[in-house]
Formats: sequence, structure tokens, C-alpha cells
Amino acid sequence: MAKEIIFTEDAPKAIGPYSQAVKSGSFLFISGQVALCPVSGDLMNSSIEEQAEQVIKNLTAICKAANAGLSDIVKLTIYITDMNDFSIVNQAMENHFEAPYPARATIEVSALPLGVNVEMDAIVNLDE
Repeated sequence: MAKEIIFTEDAPKAIGPYSQAVKSGSFLFISGQVALCPVSGDLMNSSIEEQAEQVIKNLTAICKAANAGLSDIVKLTIYITDMNDFSIVNQAMENHFEAPYPARATIEVSALPLGVNVEMDAIVNLDE
């Protein structure tokens, strides 16, 4: 099965040897997004709220580049460095996602790239 690389200037460029997203068949696989502002390149790290909002903005931009939206996400994985931030990340999701919500896992990790506190990756169904 062929794969297509999805890229948009409206989300941060990859900070390593990976693509923002890869389309394969009717699915889009979005790489882990952190709180980098695509315009300035600045890390948005003043609060976990600000980080979660920027991560969701980045996911939205990549979905849009593939003619999809947050409602097309079927699986979301959230990595956080402190499980005490779980409710804050939930609130950010409620601000941007509507029911029916995607399947989701939230995992506490010891560290994330660039010292951020939250990262999200997603699987998007493009066949609707």
C-alpha cells in the first residue's frame, strides 16, 4: 500500500527524522505533537493549559492539511509527565472535541522532547 507524506506550514516542522503525518489507505497517522508554535518556532511552555491548547492547534492544522478535522480522529494517545495534569488536559480536549470522542490512552512518562509536559499523537479516519 502506498503512503503519502502530509506536511503543513501551519504546524511545527519535525524536530527529528520523521514526518508530521503519513497517509496510508484511508488512515492518517499523525506524529507526536508538542507545544511548538509553527509561526515563531517558540516553545509554548508557560503552563500545561497553554501547552495542551497549542498541541491541539497543531493536530488541527495537520488534520486540515489532509482534508479532515478533529472529529475524524479515531484514536488519540496523550503523553504527560505528571498525572496530576490529567484533568487539565481533559478540559483542553472538551474545549475542542465533541462527542462521540475518539478512543484514547493517557500515559504518564518520565520526560518528553524539549522538556514539555504534554505530547499527543493521533490516528485519523479519512474515509468518511
